[in-house]
Amino acid sequence: MGVFSPNSAAGYEGSGRRVIVAISGGVDSSVAAMILKSKGFHVTGVILKIWEGFSSRDAESVADFLDIPYHIIDVTDYFRNEIVNYFIDEYTNGRTPNPCVKCNSDIKFRYLLDIKRELKADYIATGHYARTSFDSVRDRFLLKKALDDTKDQSYVLHRLTQHTLSFSLFPLGDLSKNQVRRAASEANIPVADKSESQEICFLSGSSYRDFLRTRNNSMIRPGPILDTEGNIIGEHCGLPFYTIGQRKGLDLRGPEKLYVVKIDVVNNSIIVGEKKDLLSGTLKARGINWIAYRTPPPEIRLGIKIRYNAKEVPGLLIRKNQDMVDVLFDEPQRAVTPGQFVVFYEGDVVVGGGTIV
Repeated sequence: MGVFSPNSAAGYEGSGRRVIVAISGGVDSSVAAMILKSKGFHVTGVILKIWEGFSSRDAESVADFLDIPYHIIDVTDYFRNEIVNYFIDEYTNGRTPNPCVKCNSDIKFRYLLDIKRELKADYIATGHYARTSFDSVRDRFLLKKALDDTKDQSYVLHRLTQHTLSFSLFPLGDLSKNQVRRAASEANIPVADKSESQEICFLSGSSYRDFLRTRNNSMIRPGPILDTEGNIIGEHCGLPFYTIGQRKGLDLRGPEKLYVVKIDVVNNSIIVGEKKDLLSGTLKARGINWIAYRTPPPEIRLGIKIRYNAKEVPGLLIRKNQDMVDVLFDEPQRAVTPGQFVVFYEGDVVVGGGTIV
């Protein structure tokens, strides 16, 4: 395995090496494939069919336009078992999942690596906005933030292992979205003007509540809404329909604005409180994937991100063991949510991350 982790698209020099590129039919993956081909890589596209009703038309048109071979891989069964069932189970058990994070590590990169081995390629690549490098002192492959803070996707990639990172290329890591759009337009890529999808792919335009009603109806039962003193003040319509910090949909009357502060699965109840009751000074996380350290220090100050769109905040990470950490925030944070992923940063380097419990 050779070390090939350039920090920018300009540093990629293919020299005939073979790379497997995930092509979704969107602008980002299309430009990533185009960049790698322009740098002398032999590019093969992979189109993952992950859900019923999936159309590969745009992805195929991009591959044809770029004149690269491609493979369509049907992973719908595995996606249903590993991602959709996880999504349903987490909501059923009072947690709030992030299926896109899990899909990246457990579906997309897994199959890209499988195909790389099968086709004897050298690398895999995606259109994510992130960067990699190799730290010879730590003897670790590092995952870094993209230069464009507004598009950085290092959070959703924090579960990638050293093995995966050692073969992964991210050609868009040094580029802004505007630069990518412009490159697609100037090259006349068929999807240059295609808008970004902001929804979870398998919801197909429906709300997650409607999706859960059709998939797990037996687990959706009404129950009491309690205040922080334990008084019943209303009725909820099913635990999976609520998340920490939620205010809309509670249908509670009164002068105060109330928010979901806890979901009690054992008693099928929702606890609500004021905005101040949403603040947490600490969190616990498990299933930690360490990237920047083989074994991190027992205590280390880092930047902490408790959800994809959350602002990074300072805090102290206390390692309980290789799998569990406690986090002490410098300032209490709003709506720390079980089931979401917390990611730790050292400057622009992803130290690691895990699931909030």
